[in-house]
Amino acid sequence: MSLSTVLFLFLAHLGVGIVFTLTLVSREAGVKFFRFNAGLASVLLVIALAFGYNGTPVVSLGPDLQLLMLSTFAIVVYWATVGRSLAKIRPAILWFSVATGTLAIVVEAYTLTTTRSLPTQILTVASFLSSAALLGGACTAMILGHWYLVIPSMQVSHLQSIVKVHIASMVVRVVVVAAAVFVAIATWQPGLGPSFRAYILSSRGIFFWQRVLFGLAGPALLSYLTWETAKIRSTQSATGILYVDFFTVVVGEVLAKYLLLATHVPV
Repeated sequence: MSLSTVLFLFLAHLGVGIVFTLTLVSREAGVKFFRFNAGLASVLLVIALAFGYNGTPVVSLGPDLQLLMLSTFAIVVYWATVGRSLAKIRPAILWFSVATGTLAIVVEAYTLTTTRSLPTQILTVASFLSSAALLGGACTAMILGHWYLVIPSMQVSHLQSIVKVHIASMVVRVVVVAAAVFVAIATWQPGLGPSFRAYILSSRGIFFWQRVLFGLAGPALLSYLTWETAKIRSTQSATGILYVDFFTVVVGEVLAKYLLLATHVPV
């Protein structure tokens, strides 16, 4: 297990998640909002590639890194042209970044589970995609909430919409993690090494329970509170909750990457 791999997976998922959520935000948020978020995604993806790149020639890199490079290049072009030029093809550039980034995540999941069973491979793909959606939704919602200080006249329905996306991704993430834990426990057989049940009930299982508390239970409660606050149009309070929400999501997803590499269970 390598810390650089954990950081690569986390940053790649966060970057791709932000790119995806940009397709869901209204243009009313303004040019600067899209430029800021595209720039943030670009920086995250470049750093991710730095962790994933180990001196191998570009032509010899795995397809996951090559696809992530294409996604990064596209979002950099998008960032450089927001509010300036290429207005007609800019949505296509954004969707190209989404498509290549999503494919990169799928290939990453398959690469990490080539020796595992088909259910584990499918759950790892679902885990990676739901992780990217959760991270991107939480981050974009937090920034959009803050943007009401920049554009006070912006309709609160835009924040409500992205919070709905965040809640939906939270529900999907919980279902995927529950399914992964169930499959890991139900399919274990003697001779296959320590069981996941034994792991989570041992002292080492503290990382799993922290992942559940900070990465699932915490964001589930906070996203609900954000929704209730957004319904009464209190954007500043909603943004404050989203800051804490995003922090808990980050902690949970970093722990999820660690647990995947340590136990091969895509939680």
